[in-house]
Amino acid sequence: MTETTELPERESMEFDVVIVGGGPAGLSAAIRLKQVNPELSVVVLEKGAEVGAHILSGAVVDPIGIDRLLPDWRSESDHPFKTEVTADHFLVLGPAGSVRLPNVLMPPLMNNHGNYIVSLGLVCRWLASHAEALGVEIYPGFAATEVLYNDEGAVIGVATGDMGIDKSGELGPNYTRGMALIGKYTLIGEGVRGSLAKQLIAKFDLSKGREPQKFGIGLKELWQVKPEHHKPGLVQHSFGWPLGFKTGGGSFLYHLEDNLVAVGFVVHLNYKNPYLHPFEEFQRFKTHPAIRGTFEGAKRLSYGARAITEGGYQSVPKLSFPGGALIGCSAGFVNVPRIKGSHNAVLSGMLAADKIAAAIASGRANDEVVEIESDWRKSDIGKDLKKVRNVKPLWSKFGTAIGVALGGLDMWVNTLFGFSFFGTLGHGKTDAESLEPAAQHQKIDYPKPDGVLTFDRLSSVFLSNTNHEEDQPVHLQVKDMALQKSSEHDIYAGPSARYCPAGVYEWVEKDGKDTFVINAQNCVHCKTCDIKDPNQNINWVPPQGGEGPVYPNM
Repeated sequence: MTETTELPERESMEFDVVIVGGGPAGLSAAIRLKQVNPELSVVVLEKGAEVGAHILSGAVVDPIGIDRLLPDWRSESDHPFKTEVTADHFLVLGPAGSVRLPNVLMPPLMNNHGNYIVSLGLVCRWLASHAEALGVEIYPGFAATEVLYNDEGAVIGVATGDMGIDKSGELGPNYTRGMALIGKYTLIGEGVRGSLAKQLIAKFDLSKGREPQKFGIGLKELWQVKPEHHKPGLVQHSFGWPLGFKTGGGSFLYHLEDNLVAVGFVVHLNYKNPYLHPFEEFQRFKTHPAIRGTFEGAKRLSYGARAITEGGYQSVPKLSFPGGALIGCSAGFVNVPRIKGSHNAVLSGMLAADKIAAAIASGRANDEVVEIESDWRKSDIGKDLKKVRNVKPLWSKFGTAIGVALGGLDMWVNTLFGFSFFGTLGHGKTDAESLEPAAQHQKIDYPKPDGVLTFDRLSSVFLSNTNHEEDQPVHLQVKDMALQKSSEHDIYAGPSARYCPAGVYEWVEKDGKDTFVINAQNCVHCKTCDIKDPNQNINWVPPQGGEGPVYPNM
């Protein structure tokens, strides 16, 4: 919008605690706050059209967090934990065959028995019902786009995005000013690479003394398979083909209830070859002889993609800042070898809630609740992440075969003796810095989709129910378009056209010139572009509230 445009004053609402993000961390924090003190006023902002709409995860859930948050949950008839894990399989895939690793070789923490295969979106909807029953106010469809500060520089709340701004930045006829939500404390639980978390980490230097955060891109489909191919409770993980042993990543196959199978593929975003295409690697994976039989005669129901935090223990930023704290995947509490983060998200929300409720009870407001930062490493979150802290660095340094073996050995030593021969390893480069120029690599020839087992991106995005109003400012902001051409295109051969799992980015010839095209309406909010662009030249910000994917059961 033009600088001369005078905006109307924001309306504001005041609460004791403002929570950004209706995921497991934010909802657990809200529930815990009301459990500790029912008189506290708590609001949760969720950018999705409904709670769970933007939630995507595997997911096999360790119930440690839910057990502590809602001890009597098993007695509820409507809880979403319907399928307990009955079998654990670990496969190493080659081009034409597979080898199953004996379970006895796996460290005890990798055992999934006692865990549940779920839709994390349904878990969040269930948690939201508990939160609302306790008096928490939940506002779906409102994206928090700005952090609000007082004169001393402390966070005092957030503002939601303005609605009705057109593509040129002008105020449209339906323009509505965003609302300010003011709180004594603000918790940021936006998930991976959240836009506000990114600003707060930079403003308060929360990553000082930490290793760079690392990420993966996770792609997932939900299928309804034939009854004879369904094995309720089976959890199967694999690594190797089609990525080989130089590029990190792996897969999962989870058999839920009702003949449903979740299939997913993770590519570590520190890959080097700009010609690598994570979506196409996922489609290739499904054609493996050990995998494809599950999907014979099956129907694909849903598709989605999401970045995953992988830096672990040594990459978690400082959690507390003046006026609030980071929780859940905004902080990066995923246990990489277990491919689990929701249990730590719940625990982190509870930890922050306990400390903030105590601070409010003692008359504090808008100061730094340092107890959140000082206590998490000695909590079950810290214990969970410390045991596996070297798995990702070893994998990155030595490749899949040797790295996974060393990582397994390190987990055994940590479990049995409480220490590591490696100490605490660093990650080195960021994922953006890991990409190498195209001249150092060969193009990869991917097979065309058959429309039965393998698909293209656009038909897949259709299944994600993604929608964005086209007449609005593009929410994928390129800082320097000339740099995008001279570097991302000319040096790296335009990897954005491949790493994006939704076909948002294209390089097309227009008037004899290669032009960068952004199909923002396709965006599934995975944040990969914000992470992997080699120049950090793309900034993801929330679109108008409620827009993006609508995952019914992912």
